[in-house]
Amino acid sequence: MNMTHYMELLATNQPWNLLIFMAVPVILAETVAITELAVLFTQQQSGPVRRLNRVAGIVAGIWFTGIFVHLLSAAVLPLTTGGGWRGWIDVVAVGFYLFGIVPLGGIALLDLGLLGRAMTERDRMKLHAAFVGLFLITAHVAMIAGMLDPTLSTPQPAGMMHMHPSS
Repeated sequence: MNMTHYMELLATNQPWNLLIFMAVPVILAETVAITELAVLFTQQQSGPVRRLNRVAGIVAGIWFTGIFVHLLSAAVLPLTTGGGWRGWIDVVAVGFYLFGIVPLGGIALLDLGLLGRAMTERDRMKLHAAFVGLFLITAHVAMIAGMLDPTLSTPQPAGMMHMHPSS
């Protein structure tokens, strides 16, 4: 079976790539998502849960910024200029993964006080929650597309078809 560049990245250099590119950002983002529920439910803008939410958001944004810059220069630009993409499914998987910079970066900027300074606390909470939701959507689209065989998006020669694994 062929792999998207997204899956290939996670499968290569085990376990390090999986930890660096998947485990750390997802654990941080899930920590933000879970603590976000508690913060929204209690409306408390101080305390240990809010501090954990804020620290996880800042670290996730900084961590993912490093991933974004690295993958943009080491993978996306060479794949694009060299014609190395494995079809539109491959582009969707990598593109949605890298789009995670928008919500994770936004969360970090909000938590650092660099975004939304003129907003009310309630409006900042709404935007923070929207960024969490956007990250969950983009990450899941990337994962689903990343698990597909990228050749499904390329025309097959006449008479060729994908074989079922049990065949």
